[in-house]
Amino acid sequence: MFRLLRTVEKQGLVPLIDNLVNGNIQKVISVQSRNLNTFKCLFSSSGEQVTLKGIPYSELTVGVPKETFLNERRVALSPAACAILTKAGFKVSVERGAGAEAQFSESEYVSSGAEIKDTGDVFKSDIILKVRAPSAGEVGQLKDGAHLISFLYPAQNQELIDLLAKRNATVLAMDCVPRISRAQVFDALSSMANIAGYKAVLEAANSFGRFFTGQITAAGKVPPAKVMVIGGGVAGLSSIGTAKNMGAIVRGFDTREAAREQIKSLGGEALEVHVEESGEGGGGYAKEMSPEFIAAEMALFAKQCKEIDILISTALIPGKPAPKLISKEMVESMKQGSVIVDLAAEAGGNVATTKPGEKYVHHGVTHIGYTDFPSRLPTQSSTLYANNISKLLLSLGGNGEYVLDIEDEVVRGSIILDKGKMMWPPPPPPKLDVTPEAKSAEPVAVGPPEPNYFMDTMRSAGMYSAGLGVAALLGVGSPNPAFSTQLTTFSLAGIVGYHTVWGVTPALHSPLMSVTNAISGITAVGGLLLMGGGYFPNNWPTALAATACFISSINIGGGFVITQRMLDMFRRPDDPPEYNYLYALPGVGFIGAYSYGEMMGYPEMYNLTCLGASLCCVGALTGLAHQTTSRVGNALGIIGIASGIAATIGIVDVSAETYMQMGAAMSVGGALGAIIAKRIIISDLPQLVALFHSFVGMAAVLTCVATYLAHAPHWGDDPQTIERIAQFLGTFIGGVTFTGSLIAYGKLQGTLKSDPLLLPGRHALNAGMMAVNVGALGYFLMDPSMGAGIASLGTATCLSSVLGVTLTSAIGGADMPVVISMLNSYSGWALCAEGMVLNMALFIGFFKVKCCNY
Repeated sequence: MFRLLRTVEKQGLVPLIDNLVNGNIQKVISVQSRNLNTFKCLFSSSGEQVTLKGIPYSELTVGVPKETFLNERRVALSPAACAILTKAGFKVSVERGAGAEAQFSESEYVSSGAEIKDTGDVFKSDIILKVRAPSAGEVGQLKDGAHLISFLYPAQNQELIDLLAKRNATVLAMDCVPRISRAQVFDALSSMANIAGYKAVLEAANSFGRFFTGQITAAGKVPPAKVMVIGGGVAGLSSIGTAKNMGAIVRGFDTREAAREQIKSLGGEALEVHVEESGEGGGGYAKEMSPEFIAAEMALFAKQCKEIDILISTALIPGKPAPKLISKEMVESMKQGSVIVDLAAEAGGNVATTKPGEKYVHHGVTHIGYTDFPSRLPTQSSTLYANNISKLLLSLGGNGEYVLDIEDEVVRGSIILDKGKMMWPPPPPPKLDVTPEAKSAEPVAVGPPEPNYFMDTMRSAGMYSAGLGVAALLGVGSPNPAFSTQLTTFSLAGIVGYHTVWGVTPALHSPLMSVTNAISGITAVGGLLLMGGGYFPNNWPTALAATACFISSINIGGGFVITQRMLDMFRRPDDPPEYNYLYALPGVGFIGAYSYGEMMGYPEMYNLTCLGASLCCVGALTGLAHQTTSRVGNALGIIGIASGIAATIGIVDVSAETYMQMGAAMSVGGALGAIIAKRIIISDLPQLVALFHSFVGMAAVLTCVATYLAHAPHWGDDPQTIERIAQFLGTFIGGVTFTGSLIAYGKLQGTLKSDPLLLPGRHALNAGMMAVNVGALGYFLMDPSMGAGIASLGTATCLSSVLGVTLTSAIGGADMPVVISMLNSYSGWALCAEGMVLNMALFIGFFKVKCCNY
């Protein structure tokens, strides 16, 4: 056997070999750890245990010869997979020119640690990796006792197996890897079938005389192509997905119920016959069906052939010729210009008129019977195959040593020869003894326990008691009536927001996230309240406030434009005309009524206008719950933000020059956001939402710091505990939102790697930063001096910004939409904190729109 055995016993290797030869070994036990087979333990007749290890990777050479099969362009190992093997310790030799057809240069192999050698030198390697089964000439070049891993198809290649046996070869067949969950990563058949299904659709499209997708043009209407795929395995599902993505009407047929469900999940129509019979077979394949089922199947195919434009057939039965499913008469009933792609051509084909390896036209129907579809995408095929075969090789042993464990189900299923000894087919799995145990007595049915209504009611009453108790405690600790009013608004807003968002249609989640992001721009109100100095800011608080107003306006203008563009994607050509500009009437009327009431001196005009603005934003979410009302929802969001900003401008008492500064900041910012949102390509809209949302976090930080700088000198001896806590929390949450949204944007845009960045000790790092922030908050509350306040808020800004980076970077790019929703809720909390700082119910009312979005 090729496996080199080493002993740790002092007597050396010779006595052990003598025992093996003399038949003194009584028992072999595989010692396994979880998912790792590392060594063997042998027991001699004397009962002495001998531990035998496999061969270290560093003592093995892996050879990758150039494929010599006609038109084969794949290579068994890509440079990337080669680098993995060399890093593990293997010495890899690649034949000169082996990867040329797959677009892999020799310099890439050399960079990955391989050596470029001639054919003879490569075949002297200990382990040979190939794609196709070796030819008789290649078998003759193998060293005696070599290991070979490749496609082999042992049932059809007995002569080849006999030749390999004469070379005492140990052979593993990639096509015999069992289709079990643990072996999915080694499943080269599925990898190649996936590519074949994809390429089959491309070949069909290339030979078809029309578009796949339907179109309505000035020159007329183009109907979509109708595609039927026979077989719902990996190749068939790949074809269905590809054809559907190209816009065709796709129908699929398979005898297995699970495959029919998968066809439907890809958007195809699952064809069925009305005969009750399951087609589930072993190893993921379908079984042969009864004559009655086949007759119904033929009738279905005959009907479909008259309607479809493209036929792709993938049906195979392991170890047998491909079943004939499409007769010559069916082919001749198809429309002129139709295309047939027979992926089963290498096994004889599913279509009676298929010519394996050829493309030709019969009765006006193009037949594509290529047997090398994966090889027609050589770079992708070689990359996936190299991943499969390299992972299989690395699984044979562990801890840097190569060893074949025959008791491992993957090895036992895929091994064909073991040092020349025939090992295929593998024995069937042991049958479990399912003999029922004798029943000692009839089981007594046990019903559900009697409900304890008293305890159920007691638990419910306890929960309500706890909630009301918290409300009473807050009443004891409330510092002033304003806090109680804000807390009331906060509680009711949270309940309303939760129930409003819960009913949103899943397909509209992205527009919902965009409109709530636009509503986040209400942070501009905080900047408006603090702006001053005339045409330009005249101190730090007013400068920070103007900056917050400007960047919030970018978010407002861009957010509503993004929402509208997302909603336009759902619009169909036959939808009725829209006149959404008419919603400007209630918006202008509402703002005009507020202006009139404010000029007339009505004292509650501002508060009720804020109520109307909040209700409009709730209406925005309610409208976006359904496609029919989504555009109304976007219009209500615009009215809500516009009226809230107008009400704020109406209550500030500043000079005309400052009003002009406000107008310039908001108009320039809003126009800039709208222009960016208009010009960005449609596929980049989700990440643009994340970028705009970072402005909300920055605006929250700037507003909280500006408020502290403006208000702190006037506090005197009043500790202002509630306002200080709100300022600190608004700064902290804003910092996390700012950097977290930027990281989410980078991962979605592709400027940052989408892989999770798992820093060593990240949990301790994050916990440490949180602890420092808690300490900074305590210092902020204890020391009323301006220096202590600036230092505390600066610490919160810096550490929260770092925390946003570490938390978001640790999440993969695929989950960034969820992260953006979560950060959207964070900005709701920041808005709430701003509202408490500025004593504005408008902010806290908008909280229900934000934090409940998550």
